[in-house]
Order: sequence, then C-alpha cells, then structure tokens
Amino acid sequence: MAAKLNLDKLDLQIIEAMMANAEISYAELGKKLFVSGGTIHVRIKKLQEFNIVKGTRLNVDLKLLGYDITAFVGIFLEKSSLYDAVSKELMKIPEIVRLNYTTGNYSMFIEIVCKDINQLRYVLHDQLQKIKGIERTETLISLEEGFIRNVPVVATH
Repeated sequence: MAAKLNLDKLDLQIIEAMMANAEISYAELGKKLFVSGGTIHVRIKKLQEFNIVKGTRLNVDLKLLGYDITAFVGIFLEKSSLYDAVSKELMKIPEIVRLNYTTGNYSMFIEIVCKDINQLRYVLHDQLQKIKGIERTETLISLEEGFIRNVPVVATH
C-alpha cells in the first residue's frame, strides 16, 4: 500500500524557496526557515520519493547559445485514442521541449526550440508531419517571451 503524503507549511516553504533558487544550501535554507539543514535534507528526500521534487534544472538563456526560434504547435490528431502513440514519437524529436494533451481546438500542444528557421522547417516538415496519427498542425512563432515563472505554492494571505 502506498503511503499518503501530507504536505505541511514547511514543505511548501522549502519547495517555494528551492524553486526561486535551487542552488541554496540546505544549511542556508534551514537558517532562513528556522530549522536545521538536516531537516531540510530529510524533507527534500521525502519530496523526491513522492516525485513532487524531480531533480533540479539549470536555467539557460537559449538565445545566447544561438537558439533563436521558439514555436508553439497545435496538433490535430486523427483520433484522440492515438495520443499515446503520437506522444512516443514526439519524444524522439529533441527540439520538442514541452508536450501537453489539451482540450479545445487542438488535441496536443507542443513547444519547439530551434537554432533557426531552417531547423524549424525540418522539424515541422520532415519529422512532425510524418508521424502517423497527426492529421494536421498549426504553428505559432513566438516573437518574445515576456516572462516565465513558477506558481507560488505557499499561501500569501
């Protein structure tokens, strides 16, 4: 039987602090939250075991590395039952960085990051359009990312 996880205010404060700065040491975070670094360590391990915390990520400015194109693609499936098969094929395309199963006009919505328009064309035409089960797509090119943020997990009121 799987154990049930009950998150308390400290767990949420740890999550929020680590989302803001994943480089903070457990000792420093413990001081900030008035608990020991060991307590932070134990809580993080618990959150990892329950897959609430799934590692850490490096936040990289991809534009400075030459990735100039971000596109969002709405995918229309021939049948919604093809979602699993199509998503497995989409996982094979490294330029696709996000996939969502959606309601509304599209069956799926993906985010693609490419170095240039030629690479985007290749992904769209030579890879995406050849996946069985995709009826058609609609592509939106991002001109600018205004902001990206995490949702606050600790109630502020």
